[in-house]
Amino acid sequence: MPHTSPSHPGRPDDLVAFAAQALGRVQNESPLVQCLTNAVVTGFTANVVLAVGAAPAMVDIPDEAGPFARVASGVLVNLGTPRAEQRAAMPEAARAAAEAGTPWVLDPVAIGALPVRTALAADLLALRPTVIRGNASEIIALAGAGGGGRGVDASHGVGDAEDAAAQLARTAGSVVAVSGPVDYVTDGTRSARIANGDALLTRVTGGGCALGAVMAAFAAVDEDRFATTVAATSAYTVAAESAARTAAGPGSFAVGFLDALAALTPEDLAKRAEVS
Repeated sequence: MPHTSPSHPGRPDDLVAFAAQALGRVQNESPLVQCLTNAVVTGFTANVVLAVGAAPAMVDIPDEAGPFARVASGVLVNLGTPRAEQRAAMPEAARAAAEAGTPWVLDPVAIGALPVRTALAADLLALRPTVIRGNASEIIALAGAGGGGRGVDASHGVGDAEDAAAQLARTAGSVVAVSGPVDYVTDGTRSARIANGDALLTRVTGGGCALGAVMAAFAAVDEDRFATTVAATSAYTVAAESAARTAAGPGSFAVGFLDALAALTPEDLAKRAEVS
């Protein structure tokens, strides 16, 4: 069962201390994360979830997705390659998660210009995801304030999406995380920026998508989902910095990133997270 925070951290120092504690809980409790994600990133996402200390389950077909969401600790719904079976399984999982009180994360990959996933994202948004994670263009499009980016790539900066993210958080009742060089997280009232990370994350397939699964893992260990989303982002991006120090390029970075996530300690995270 998730812990309930004794307070709602909003100050940067409090959020960093919370992030360190949350990482320890994920590592100790090994939450079960159901991933309905895209075909391009399935293996990498599973390995990232394992590296951070959680347990992945790629259960994404109708008649299994809903029952599994009821017993999972957290659920990721990622729209990267929404084949027909997944398009049926995703609302099933989201509804079951909501009924069971399971936190679930929506990643509206490449919505805006592409009609099938855009309509699906609107249907899923109506089911009130716990967390929404995307790049700036995806968040702007989901909020109804723009037409999306260039495929999976953002054509807007994070700063361009902050107002849309806050409005989306308030109307959907969700925490919204905008990924970019400096990540932005808001619940419509509180907000935070996380300045860790490295550009090599953008050169590895799944670098953004797997973060949604990590957010689901962290959301499972505490009911303050704004703070857990900041914590997940901090842990992920601090590990990216560690991996980038010794990487020769994207290939060695991807391997090093898994190692860095597995090696990250709450103490390291408390020292290195850059939250404002």
